[in-house]
Amino acid sequence: MEASKSTVVENIISYIPLVNPGSYPARAGNRLRPLVESGPAFRRICEAVHNAQLSVWLTVAFVLADFNMPDGHGTFLDVLDRAVARGVDVRVIFWRPNLESSRYGQVFAGTEADFQMLRARSSRFRARWDRAPKGFCQHQKSWLIDAGHRSETAFIGGINPTFNIVDLDNTGDGGRHDVYVEVTGPSATDVHHNFVQRWNEASERDLIDGRWPHDDQDTLSFPVRASESAGNSVVQIQRNVHAGRYHNSHATPGGTSYDIGAGEQSISNQYLNAIRAARSSIYIENQALPVPAFALEIERALKRGVHVVFLAPGEPEDYVRQWRQTAERREFFSRIEALGEYDNFTLVGLTAPISRGGRGQVYVHAKLMLVDDKWATIGSCNLHSNSLTGHTEINAAIWDHDWVRALRRELLREHLGEDTTDIDDRSALKLYRRIAHDNAQRFREGNFEWKGRAFEMAPSRYGT
Repeated sequence: MEASKSTVVENIISYIPLVNPGSYPARAGNRLRPLVESGPAFRRICEAVHNAQLSVWLTVAFVLADFNMPDGHGTFLDVLDRAVARGVDVRVIFWRPNLESSRYGQVFAGTEADFQMLRARSSRFRARWDRAPKGFCQHQKSWLIDAGHRSETAFIGGINPTFNIVDLDNTGDGGRHDVYVEVTGPSATDVHHNFVQRWNEASERDLIDGRWPHDDQDTLSFPVRASESAGNSVVQIQRNVHAGRYHNSHATPGGTSYDIGAGEQSISNQYLNAIRAARSSIYIENQALPVPAFALEIERALKRGVHVVFLAPGEPEDYVRQWRQTAERREFFSRIEALGEYDNFTLVGLTAPISRGGRGQVYVHAKLMLVDDKWATIGSCNLHSNSLTGHTEINAAIWDHDWVRALRRELLREHLGEDTTDIDDRSALKLYRRIAHDNAQRFREGNFEWKGRAFEMAPSRYGT
């Protein structure tokens, strides 16, 4: 890395320290684009796939083969097949669940029925299947366009191609809230490295039903140089990887060799670094409430006077309700309830007007955190124990005051129906709290004329 770029990185991360060691360095020179909600995200991804010159590589966790892409692009498989027909090298790493993880969601596990479908379609994209240890999941969601070339672009986030898009803005019949980030520049090369490492060591690659339609000698070369600078953002690609899953510790360009065989927890550690460094505000959107160790760090931030808003599913998942009934999960809920004792903490959910009248729950599936309008992370990693300790995950950690502040404004404009351009992060979260509180009161009164979509929830009753 050039000396001037190195200085920029060192200065910007002095506020919120990055994780070291990890597989990938922090890199200056990235151009970022937030993609909020599945419609805009998949619209942009389809555009990128359509314009791909050389390759389209993706890692998939949950997928519905006939998932409909927006704007008449056809299904998920249609998009891939058309790219192959143009001569583009298309590769997919699918997750194959173990028995312990077989009920997580819709997957393309490489069953005989799946292979029959591919044969019937004459699909020629290349695929490999990859297991995670025990009950864990290969949970990464990434798309990589033109790996190793000037047009190299990566997409990282939490959105699965599993729920067909009816209302592209998720404002019609409830829906889902989720986020991707598009990365162009040197850090896209680390997404390239991640794909090569996983492709070459995919657990099922030696099995006849573990690959399509190539042999087990089809290996990829690691990238040899980082992509050119394309913007102003400092980004570190971070991962959680279970020990023993991969072994080739080949260094990324400009990085150092990392013992991936011992596992990696750079996402989990970065979450903690950011919470501990927060001075003003922490804004979290996550599918899962935090495990006790993380909730304890959030409580310490609250004691320092940091304002915290946590956006979670308004309708808890079944496992949360089950946990409420078990004594061994008491610590989990007691730590969440402790957060609710602070005036500067707000737990919120989302709803949207529905066609039948009233409001429907919007399921929060995003995995992001913003700290002090200076740092953000966006990716696949939840705050539950599986993501933090066993799943394979990928996030982009971002150090860029202007970009993070703009993302905060975009998210709050959607959730609150308010433009927070002219107020700081702390004032914005105070406004969030007030609007969410007022909306919750209206809900109790049967009044569905809300400001925005956010409503306050009581931590002491979540999951009851």
